[in-house]
Amino acid sequence: MSAALSFKNPEALLAYAEKVKKYRQQRTMEIRVCAGPGCIARGGREIFSAIKATIEKNKKELKKKNLEVGVKFEAKCTGCHGLCEAGPVVTFEPSKLFYSKVKIKDAEEIVEKTVLNDEIIKRLLFKSCDSRGGDLIKKYTDIRFYALQTKVALRNVGVVDPSNLDDFIAEDGFKAFVKALTEMSPDDVIEEIEKSGLRGRGGAGFSTGKKWRSAKRVKQDRVWIICNGDEGDPGAFMDRAIMEGDPYSVIEGLLIGAYALGATDGFIYVRHEYPLAVKHLQMAINTLEKAGLLGKNILGTGMTFNLKISRGGGAFVCGESSALMRSLEGKVGEPRAKYIRSVEKGLLDQPTVLNNVETFTCVPAIIDKGSSWFASIGPKSSTGTKAFSLVGKVKNTGLVEVPMGRTLREIIFDIGGGIIDDRPFKAVQTGGPSGGCLPVDKLDLPVDFDTLSRAGAMMGSGGMIVMDDRTCMVDIADYFIRFLIGESCGKCVPCREGLRQVHELLDRIIRGDGELDDLKKIDRLCHTMEVASLCALGKSAPYPVTSTIKYFRDEYMAHIEEKKCPAGVCKSLVKYDINKDCIGCLICKKQCPVDAISGENKKLHVIDQDKCIVCGICYEVCPVDTVDIISGGEIVNRRELEVVNP
Repeated sequence: MSAALSFKNPEALLAYAEKVKKYRQQRTMEIRVCAGPGCIARGGREIFSAIKATIEKNKKELKKKNLEVGVKFEAKCTGCHGLCEAGPVVTFEPSKLFYSKVKIKDAEEIVEKTVLNDEIIKRLLFKSCDSRGGDLIKKYTDIRFYALQTKVALRNVGVVDPSNLDDFIAEDGFKAFVKALTEMSPDDVIEEIEKSGLRGRGGAGFSTGKKWRSAKRVKQDRVWIICNGDEGDPGAFMDRAIMEGDPYSVIEGLLIGAYALGATDGFIYVRHEYPLAVKHLQMAINTLEKAGLLGKNILGTGMTFNLKISRGGGAFVCGESSALMRSLEGKVGEPRAKYIRSVEKGLLDQPTVLNNVETFTCVPAIIDKGSSWFASIGPKSSTGTKAFSLVGKVKNTGLVEVPMGRTLREIIFDIGGGIIDDRPFKAVQTGGPSGGCLPVDKLDLPVDFDTLSRAGAMMGSGGMIVMDDRTCMVDIADYFIRFLIGESCGKCVPCREGLRQVHELLDRIIRGDGELDDLKKIDRLCHTMEVASLCALGKSAPYPVTSTIKYFRDEYMAHIEEKKCPAGVCKSLVKYDINKDCIGCLICKKQCPVDAISGENKKLHVIDQDKCIVCGICYEVCPVDTVDIISGGEIVNRRELEVVNP
């Protein structure tokens, strides 16, 4: 189909969509190569190029098989397929065949065997990590990681080529926008979003429809609309995956929002670390401007909407709405007092609606399928689905989307496959660096805005970090506090000084110098930060600390009273020792960076504690598990355990 498109009216766009779909119906096979961040790092783009080159080389043979390239058969580079642990990933449609851990050298074999001869390459099939099996799985629809998901925000990620407008249109792209333009008034659109129960997926969880209605009530000439793509939570990459893999859905959501609000100008604010997202979004904007779907007189309806990308400098605090708007204005990214509401005085002190990437991507689906459809998913107070980045000590790391109300257990153990090496589950941290850490007895909590908040955690933007028994919860709390110290704008005293003082107290405990009174001091500081900080960064910063003290107090007490780190992590409280079962293989001796290990071949090795820097390399490289971690005079955290996870 033609790449140079220009639609004069809604009817022309719908007619073209029908033409694209009819043309695509001829396609009998499609190869989709994942080009998500993880797969790119492992050579995903090079794999795609190698497959394309092999296809070009075998064009005649493919045509004989009734697989004419570009008509009956196509290979394309898509966004993230989700199962990052199995990457690079290559899938086939309509067979649903799933190849994992593909290498560049496999490209020729994939085309010659699987495409031309319908032969499955067994070594590339996905091996289940389920403790009940380990069987090879042919179809991704049979992999629990995929089978248990419900995709709304991620519906096109991993399906469409993000650089191909036809691909998006073939998946009903802009159908919802045309429906809004031709069948609904602006107020109808807002009402539909409000009735759907959609809450902001960026962390605050405020009603999207109410926010839009509030901005429209303000009697000013101009309303701004902004998409927040400043995703700064450690381990989070949901918005990144959407912007890179489905940029047109983000823009369609913005277009619908702009129509509802009467906004003529908008921004997508993308953090500096996401260059591919910027590239794909800008490519989409340029294409849509030429196609008559952005700019003046959109689809001949008289609607004007100009969209620009603004790149953030990587400041975590600019994920906060008012700080983001100050950054857009060219000012220092600092939050404003909360009595100033952005729907009344936002960008340039004019009414502004700001929602994050995932929120805007849900909007077209709601308009297309109706508010009742979206509201029927999940609990009444938290409708729809939520995307999560599932990372840490979990077998199936990746990008997932589930209905609100699914339990932590289902996400971590059914979708995520459980804990690596089947070690004991210890905690899961939800909501980014300001989120709480929940223990094993909270695994059956349903994941929704209100339930997580009551448990001392938060939904946040959707980062989910899983931890096993080798994680020290005091150290984890200190890690996130240190992260927030570096990201705090420093504008308000409770956040600026409170974070530093909490860190100093946690550091004392980690060094073994802590006292019981330190926990009381930490509690007072955290309470002050929660009630007195200017923005959500400071108000929620204590959550990793308060939640770990609440649920893992015994671990804090061990550090303070016994001068012991039960997880064997805190360097000041542990030492490494080699036990009598050492086989004298010399591996640890060779790997030690400070020559602290002595011993001869096939004889017991010894660690010089005065030289040892407690780096743990000896523990990691020992092939027979004869290096012990000693803390408080006891061996802690052995590598080999017989574990039955909950």
